[in-house]
Amino acid sequence: MPLQEYLINDIKPLNINDKISDLKMMFNELTYSHIPIENNGVYMGCISETDAHCFESHKTIIDCGHALESFFVRIDTNWLDVLETFAQNSCNIMPVLDRENVYCGYYELNDIIGLFNQTPFFAEPGGVLILETGVQDYSFSEISQIVESNDAKILGAFVSKLEKDIIQITLKIGVSGLNDVIQTFRRYSYNIISGHEEDTYVENLKERSEYLKKYLDI
Repeated sequence: MPLQEYLINDIKPLNINDKISDLKMMFNELTYSHIPIENNGVYMGCISETDAHCFESHKTIIDCGHALESFFVRIDTNWLDVLETFAQNSCNIMPVLDRENVYCGYYELNDIIGLFNQTPFFAEPGGVLILETGVQDYSFSEISQIVESNDAKILGAFVSKLEKDIIQITLKIGVSGLNDVIQTFRRYSYNIISGHEEDTYVENLKERSEYLKKYLDI
């Protein structure tokens, strides 16, 4: 579904010459983290609810122009970049501009997250696997080869942590052959941070430990 179908126009930006009291009133009526501000039809930025309540009500928005946050996305920005911009600015409303910088409306965070939930990473059945390896050893082609050599399919993957010389990769893998995939990753010296319940490796170790304990108790 085209992202533009989620564009909302029911809230118009406030003018930079409006009073802070108008801004506070709008925040009291809405659940948004920010309100867009314009000047003669030109988008100027957003003011957060936190900042708005710090300003004196009789002042105009232009008097508090230093608090404007200039984040936005374009009408043709893909949904993953839109989601990233939401995260970078800790907001739940995202102004949308066209290529001529004309304000077109806004996206709501919940709608964009809903798109993410429709992807195979979340919608298709499978197991989530978190791998850890050294940055110098990281090879996505090798990871793909390991998964596919066990007749499994990658439904999604992303780097979920990058810290010094260690990298973590989160995979969503189809349920078929998942346990074999996990064991193969271990043979290739990947550290399994989190696996699916099909991972019998730890369970087997536990059973062997209990068996050994019973043997020694005889």
